[in-house]
Amino acid sequence: CRSNVQEQTRRQGALLNATAQDLFSLYLKCQGEPFSSESDKLCNPTGIFFPAFRVNRTSERKEVMVAMYKLFTFLNASLGNITRDQEELNPTAKELLDRLHNTTKTTRGLISNLTCLLCKNYNIFQVDVRYGESSKGKSAFKKKQQGCQVLRKYVQVIGQAARVL
Repeated sequence: CRSNVQEQTRRQGALLNATAQDLFSLYLKCQGEPFSSESDKLCNPTGIFFPAFRVNRTSERKEVMVAMYKLFTFLNASLGNITRDQEELNPTAKELLDRLHNTTKTTRGLISNLTCLLCKNYNIFQVDVRYGESSKGKSAFKKKQQGCQVLRKYVQVIGQAARVL
């Protein structure tokens, strides 16, 4: 691990937190109707799998790091699915695609740092991670809906994640 890995991890979490709401809003705008006007109903994340994130500042540091790793590994895979779907459904939405790519890059950097910290500080070399449902083979509407549900949940969770980092 590099000497500044803990600080870099904090900065990456803060960056993801600072850009999450704008990414979600831009995503909705690019999906068009009914997503722009019915987002509360269509993007309600109830019923989709998302890793439990029940840690806070009083949780053991090891528990926090493992929960973070599970969260961001899941998010990385989900961003890959969302980006693939948007490249197909909205190939001219350059700003959205750029933001999805940038968020993915930051997430991957964060995963790399968390992997290093888990290994160095806790001798944890493997973490079991559950991934969300693939959107392959779904209708365009269902792909858009799954993307907005995941991004809505991401907006709700990332603030808490950034605070405990």
